[in-house]
Amino acid sequence: MFQGIGLPELLIILVIVLLVFGVGRVSKMGGELGKGIRAFREGLAGKDSDASESDKDGNDKPAA
Repeated sequence: MFQGIGLPELLIILVIVLLVFGVGRVSKMGGELGKGIRAFREGLAGKDSDASESDKDGNDKPAA
C-alpha cells in the first residue's frame, strides 16, 4: 500500500503539514507526542517493577 512513498513524497507531506498548521503548532504537537510516549514507557516500566516487587514479597498469593 505504501510501497511508492519515498523521501521526496515525505518531504512534500512535511511541507504541506507545516503550511497548514504552522511551525509553532507542529512543534507543540511533537512535544505533546514525546510526553505521551514517555508517560507510556514509564507506565509500562512501573507495572513491571510493581509485579516484580509483589513476587519478592509473596503478596500475590490468594488468602486461604
